[in-house]
Amino acid sequence: MSDKIDNVSVGKKSNVFFDGKCVSHSVFFPDGSRKTVGVVLPNSQLTFNVGVPELMEISAGTCQVKIAGESSFKTYAAGSSFNVAANSSFDIHTGADAVDYVCSFGSN
Repeated sequence: MSDKIDNVSVGKKSNVFFDGKCVSHSVFFPDGSRKTVGVVLPNSQLTFNVGVPELMEISAGTCQVKIAGESSFKTYAAGSSFNVAANSSFDIHTGADAVDYVCSFGSN
């Protein structure tokens, strides 16, 4: 996974969730699609509700994720990814380090 995204526009306003435990910025592509690039702070336990399908790519750190309907948490580290179906949710738990991610919408 590359450490940069070329030929995009970046939203100036941050997306702040869970009292600042997760912060992202929107990245807009020439074709009209959008991704978010963000961070989940250390020692966070968060639940995200998903409206459209999402692909979450972990670019730094390690986290535990449990997608709705799954029986247990799975570990995801830098370079790995997971999909979340539309109208679903996932729990993400971070440890001592922050987790950087890129979220693509409508990707599964």
